[in-house]
Amino acid sequence: MATTGGAGRPEKRKAITRAATTVFGREGYVRASMDAIAAEAGVSKRTVYNHFADKETLFLSVALRSAAELTERLGELMAKHLDRMVDPRRGLVDFAVERADAVLAAGEHGALGRAIRAEVANIPADVLEAWLEAGPAAAQRDLAERFAALAERGLLAVVDAELAAEQFTLLTFHGVAERSFWGALPVAGEEVERIAAAGVDAFLRIHGGPAAAVK
Repeated sequence: MATTGGAGRPEKRKAITRAATTVFGREGYVRASMDAIAAEAGVSKRTVYNHFADKETLFLSVALRSAAELTERLGELMAKHLDRMVDPRRGLVDFAVERADAVLAAGEHGALGRAIRAEVANIPADVLEAWLEAGPAAAQRDLAERFAALAERGLLAVVDAELAAEQFTLLTFHGVAERSFWGALPVAGEEVERIAAAGVDAFLRIHGGPAAAVK
C-alpha cells in the first residue's frame, strides 16, 4: 500500500490536502491531476510532490482523513442516541435521522465518497480497502457493538449484531442515500424522517426486545 508520509511545512501540507479533497471530489480519481491540485492549493507542483510521492499516495491520505472524520461524527451520534437509550423506537429514529443528515451535509467529504463509489473500478485496490476499513466498515462495527450492548440491556433482541447493524443501515439509511445520490441532491427533512421511522419499525419487528414499542 502507498504510504502517506512526507516532509515539508505543515501549513503547506494542510493546504494541499484541502485542495486535493476538493479536486478529487469534483474531478474523480482518474481525471484529477497533480497540476490541478497544486493550482487549487496555490502551490507549485514540486511542493505537492515534496509532500506526497504520487497521486495514489495523496488520494489515500485525503480518503483516509475524510473517512475518519465522518466515522468520528457518526460515533458521536451513536453515543448521543444509543448509549443511554431508554425508548428504543425514539432513540433509533433520532439516530437514523441525524446520521442521514450528517451524510447529506458532508460537503466535500461527501463529494469524495461519491467519487470513490463512482470510480471503484479505477481506484487502486489497497486504497479502496483502506478507505472502506477506516470509513464504512468502521462505522458498521461501531454500530454492531452498540446493538450488542443494547441487547444485553434487553432493549433489542439481537443474536448477530453485525447482521443487525447491516439490516438497520439498509432499512433506515440507504433509501435516503440513494434518493440523494449520496448527498449530491437535497432530500426534504420530512422524507428523511419518514424513511427513518418506517425503517426503524421494520427493524424492531425483527429485533425488538421486551422494551421496544413497535407500532
